[in-house]
Amino acid sequence: MSLTPDDLEAEFSLSTAATRLDFLSRRDSGDTVLNTVHDEDEDGWESIRATDTSLDVHESLELLALGEVISRKAHDSQLVGIRAALRGGATWEQIAQALGVSPQQAWDGFHDSIARQLDAGAAESARELAGARPSR
Repeated sequence: MSLTPDDLEAEFSLSTAATRLDFLSRRDSGDTVLNTVHDEDEDGWESIRATDTSLDVHESLELLALGEVISRKAHDSQLVGIRAALRGGATWEQIAQALGVSPQQAWDGFHDSIARQLDAGAAESARELAGARPSR
């Protein structure tokens, strides 16, 4: 059985994928940054963390694919967030600040996203909502 982000994307919501990724990363005995969080937990996580287990190949590939699924779903949610901000009256400067990019980069990214994700009618509506590209 192959594990691809496309296989898992339909199966997992963003929060479920993140929970599963967290579970697998905590079980991995390979001293990664994700394994440095040490929550004291009374309902079993401590015992999982205390065991020196390693992920098998299937779980390792699932961990990798889930990381990509989370990345994709988070990126998709950016389009929803920008549209909500625009409808709420946010400026491109405010949106850019929230994203940590320039207003032009925010606008360009929004237009790239709508071109990939929305049908023609919805894309045109989103373009109208976006207005003109910021000049600075």
